[in-house]
Amino acid sequence: MNTTTSTSAYLTLTQWFSPGFPIGAFAYSHGLENAIDTGAIADAETLQNWVQDIVMHGSARNDVILLAAAFDAGVDTLTQIDATARAFAASRERLTETLDQGVAFARTVDEIWATDIGPLCYPVAVGRAARLEGLPLDMTAEIYVHAFTANLVSAAVRLIPLGQTEGQAVLAAMAPMIRETARASIHLGLEDISSNCFALDIAAMRHETQYSKVFRT
Repeated sequence: MNTTTSTSAYLTLTQWFSPGFPIGAFAYSHGLENAIDTGAIADAETLQNWVQDIVMHGSARNDVILLAAAFDAGVDTLTQIDATARAFAASRERLTETLDQGVAFARTVDEIWATDIGPLCYPVAVGRAARLEGLPLDMTAEIYVHAFTANLVSAAVRLIPLGQTEGQAVLAAMAPMIRETARASIHLGLEDISSNCFALDIAAMRHETQYSKVFRT
């Protein structure tokens, strides 16, 4: 890939994963709202520990596996990959989160880049879009995980509350781990999907009946 192509890919991915791209990511906390409500996350240290586990051992890692599978798949196998993504959503709200964002992402990319992605779960839609646009898988995965992590940190900054500088420090500290996880996970297959983040899954389930909440998940 030459420098011009690399720069073009980077700018496209930066646009796709910008907070301004209309997928509504700001409305979802991925279960963090309940964890903060119960006191499991109370400061920068507990936030970083929680989010690191999600990235390395939970849904972020799984999302990259699904993204990579969709990137390499033909149209005939996308439905199966999408069904796997839906099956591994740990709660009703988590399924809503990945479906709503995936549909919104696909709709916008289809409109602007003249693709035909269709209504897929978010990581599956991203993988398909990246393949159609000829974007590098490793770069796509890295920026996807960074945006995923940044959204969780942003939610925590609003809820704990946590200072903006503290939040950015947490995100910066996780940058090497984000890159390492993304680069390793693109080489895994659907059979490697798993999660050790049971507290996250429970928090996401409890959020469904939480009395007072700001976020949709």
